[in-house]
Amino acid sequence: MYANDGFRELDRQECVRLLGTVPVGRIVHTRQALPAVLPVNFCLDGDDAILLRTSATSELVGAIDGAVVAFEADAVDAAAHSGWSVVVTGTATLITDPAEHTRLLSAGPRSWVPAPREVFVRIDPELVRGRELVGGHTLYGVDLGS
Repeated sequence: MYANDGFRELDRQECVRLLGTVPVGRIVHTRQALPAVLPVNFCLDGDDAILLRTSATSELVGAIDGAVVAFEADAVDAAAHSGWSVVVTGTATLITDPAEHTRLLSAGPRSWVPAPREVFVRIDPELVRGRELVGGHTLYGVDLGS
């Protein structure tokens, strides 16, 4: 069922399934009391945790360890006027357990820009929300599929 704005709310299971289909998302955190957004590659761990891999010396690690962050990923087909967006909100935690770090070296996300010392960050989702727009639906009398 589509809302009056042409979007369909996605349930948590649909959101997690869609997150598993894309390799890049955006992490939203606070930098100097202002919102900051960075694109990152990621993967899912367990049922729905988001995993990031980054340099141990990156500014990102210091900014997000122990903080509540948002993570957003999406896919858009501009020609078909369709797509989806999922936002996960939760606490980001630097993984410090050596055994867990070793496991993630093979099971976790691959770094697109390898660094000498890499760490993993897990975002444990507290809120998971998503919306989908499918081309061809109308919004206020305007055909979104044309």
